[in-house]
Amino acid sequence: MSWRGSYQGSSFFELLQVEQPQLLPNVLAWDQAAKDSIPHGTTVLAMLYEGGVLVAGDRLATAGHSVASRDVVKVFATDSHSCMAISGAAGPSIEMARILSVELEHYEKIEGQALELDGKANKLSQMIRQNLPAAMQGLAVVPLFAGYDLRRRSGRLWKFDITGGRYEEAEFDATGSGGLYARETIKQAWRPGLDQASALSLAVAALTAAADEDRATGGVDLERRIFPVVKACSGDGVQDCEEADIESAYRDAVSRRGNGGSSQ
Repeated sequence: MSWRGSYQGSSFFELLQVEQPQLLPNVLAWDQAAKDSIPHGTTVLAMLYEGGVLVAGDRLATAGHSVASRDVVKVFATDSHSCMAISGAAGPSIEMARILSVELEHYEKIEGQALELDGKANKLSQMIRQNLPAAMQGLAVVPLFAGYDLRRRSGRLWKFDITGGRYEEAEFDATGSGGLYARETIKQAWRPGLDQASALSLAVAALTAAADEDRATGGVDLERRIFPVVKACSGDGVQDCEEADIESAYRDAVSRRGNGGSSQ
């Protein structure tokens, strides 16, 4: 296959910019009516636990005051040891997660080794910075990025702003319309050395609290069997938490509330 240009680097994102810019999302070309109808993701969170990091997101997407979708996936494995959780404009956010996944795979094929976790977070930061003109028009992408650092042998997580600024968090974070309520719930119960099961219970409790206080956040829907997406990143890689465990954690959280106890 012959390229029209001469880009020789290892970045797939930069390759698209040079060789095939038309394949990148062009949100600036959309009119205002189209932007107003774009689904937006709401609440996602990440927290460290003993041996890794847990990433979770609700499933509701809204368009203005309407429900756009009840089963949107907002947590994506970007490679074998990292995850990205999206909030903001759903379309550009999901596209960015997919491009980051291809970017990391492309880098590993070209360089012969995986990018360090810091480098992965930096790649995402560059993509968010590239999206700044669209963000200024209301199409912001505000993700969380987390993964297991094979060199440090620990979980790590980062939050971002719309300019591409990245900030590593030492314990937990949540973002999106219900992020404040989720953070408050996590803050009450998070502690160093939390095991994975306890982290899962706390994540479900935090999303449940956010859904109670924020109409744009979807909680567990037992009638439709819709559960938050929860992924655990550890030395063994990225694993999906079972829906049965999520349901059990949700029922425990609701039971504690009904008995007058705390959410965790």
